[in-house]
Amino acid sequence: MAKERKIVIKDADITNNCPECYNQELKLTFYQKHTYNPFFHRTTDEVTHEIKCKKCYSIIYPVNWTTDIERVFDYYNKLVQPDKTSVRFTTLFFIILILFLSIVATIVYLYLEGII
Repeated sequence: MAKERKIVIKDADITNNCPECYNQELKLTFYQKHTYNPFFHRTTDEVTHEIKCKKCYSIIYPVNWTTDIERVFDYYNKLVQPDKTSVRFTTLFFIILILFLSIVATIVYLYLEGII
């Protein structure tokens, strides 16, 4: 079973007003999704974001954004550089691959020698 984690790739403190409590301390965070499996680790191209107030701890959804928040979000969205999508194989994958190849090589050798 694959596990999914969101890794923080960019954090920014912005000074726009919170639509809920009108405080000027907001935090904009960009996440990138990583998938972990016993055989490989995959970095996906899926980037998500979250704006949270530091005082009332409420998440500010795009419906409640003001034009100032939209402008600041667009600016930071251009600055975000996610990691390249990649697949990294684990040690378990390579051990199983070597065992499989050695079994196939042994069977082919025994067949060519006439033992099988």
